[in-house]
Amino acid sequence: MPIPNPIDATAARPQPHAGARVELELELPSGGAAPFDLAAAVCSHGLFMMAPNRWDPAARTLERPLRLASDRSASLLARVSAHPARPGTALLVAVHGVDALSSLDKDYILEQVRRMLRLSEEDGAAVAEFQAMHAAAREVGFGRIFRSPTLFEDMVKCILLCNCQWTRTLSMATALCELQLELQCSSSAEDFHSRTPPIREYKRKRDKRQSVRVKLETRFAEDKSEGPTLACGTSNDVTHSETNENLSSLPSCASKTGGQCDSLPSMDTSDLGLNNAPGLNNAPGLEDCIGDFPTPEELANLDEGFLAKRCSLGYRAKRIVMLAQGIIEGKVCPQKLEEMCQISVPVAEEASTIESAYERLNKELSAIFGFGPFTRANVLMCMGFNHTIPADTETIRHLKQVHKRESTISSVHQELDRIYGKYAPFQFLAYWFELWGFYDKQFGKISDMEPSNYRLFTASHLKKAKKKKKKAGLDS
Repeated sequence: MPIPNPIDATAARPQPHAGARVELELELPSGGAAPFDLAAAVCSHGLFMMAPNRWDPAARTLERPLRLASDRSASLLARVSAHPARPGTALLVAVHGVDALSSLDKDYILEQVRRMLRLSEEDGAAVAEFQAMHAAAREVGFGRIFRSPTLFEDMVKCILLCNCQWTRTLSMATALCELQLELQCSSSAEDFHSRTPPIREYKRKRDKRQSVRVKLETRFAEDKSEGPTLACGTSNDVTHSETNENLSSLPSCASKTGGQCDSLPSMDTSDLGLNNAPGLNNAPGLEDCIGDFPTPEELANLDEGFLAKRCSLGYRAKRIVMLAQGIIEGKVCPQKLEEMCQISVPVAEEASTIESAYERLNKELSAIFGFGPFTRANVLMCMGFNHTIPADTETIRHLKQVHKRESTISSVHQELDRIYGKYAPFQFLAYWFELWGFYDKQFGKISDMEPSNYRLFTASHLKKAKKKKKKAGLDS
């Protein structure tokens, strides 16, 4: 997605105004695909469950903060819903907290929504092509896999999918958004470190973990004196190993739901002036807003030890910080990567072109620290490549349970080719339609689930659901 150059933030930033909002219309693409369904487009991948995304099953609305083109350190809360006056032809994007937006900001917000819902002409052509060969997918409007408003957010979230249970993946994403709000407010509120318990109170008990907070407090103090410088598939209780690191060395607080560690006491957010965060707390029902997903600028200067413990990231913190630093230093360019994957018409006759672009991008991604095969495959899926299936042990479970095929990590791709090869170049979409539909039957309609139940979206609860259904069948 092209990113416009930011202009003078102090002059361009919209002024927050409680209760105000700007409504934007987003035209839906026309073409051979089935009619667009917002719930089907959003609730199509585990990424939609990860913060700061929030799907309201009752209102059939997607809400989350989105960045501004004029000042990408600022976010405004946006609600995306079907257009009440133009159903099927347009979406309504309500941007809360301001009563006016520049044309540059309007365009950038709409472009972020287009990326999340895959509403480009190329996406529409791919959906139509896939649905033409998959009648069941067309019948339910399946074909658009939800993703993030930026490639950077997708890349980080794909890192969060590896080597852990789904509940922890959700917690890590939430913790990153909570941290983003703290970082955002630290540049405008009083000294951030003065809001934490004085360091001298912990002098007797100081250990390696306490020193992490000292590093961050010092850095915030330096930032203050120099001026502000800070701008899924689901794992389902199974893991995919991309590291030789001993997982037993991960922080003991990994199971905590909020991502907080014992060594980092929860802060009274009311003291940080969070209610003054532009746009984030001005909309009704958004009092518990956790912040936006952090940008490379917000993460690049963080101490990786602090980040690992604050957000329970473990070894992932180093990968995320190095990715952010690589982007800031120009070694990694998300815009260039997205431009490399643009293919005019993604039809089967151009399979060789698709594979060529895929291999070039796969090579570029492999040069980034910590991007193993599974992470790269998920990132490339987010970028629009559907001919390769990111395979893990959940894939093996699915093939065994649904197709009665025994396979291993080394042989699973051969089995996938045998089953889904006829849908080339949309093997992933055919596989995901089947897998996601399986979850839908086991857990109940996913688009109707309350967000508080996303943590139940695991293999252990899948077994419980199967037993419950089996028992219900016997009782009847």
